Amino acid sequence: MRRITLRKLHEETGRIVDQAEQGEIIVIQRRGVPVAQLSGISALRRTIQIPDFNKRYARFPRVKTDSGRFLEQDRR
Repeated sequence: MRRITLRKLHEETGRIVDQAEQGEIIVIQRRGVPVAQLSGISALRRTIQIPDFNKRYARFPRVKTDSGRFLEQDRR
């Protein structure tokens, strides 16, 4: 377990997060008092299936003209 100051965390955030990702536990201190603990997490498994939007859009009716004309007409 490593202890660092809040200032050092601010100055070297990327490097410290990389160390936590590698499994190191880092205790953050403010004025010598521990206030937080930073540690890596295991990869979360995706439990929600993301729908295939291409299949959904394929069911939409096709427009015979471009959308720019619709916008022009709407703005008049």
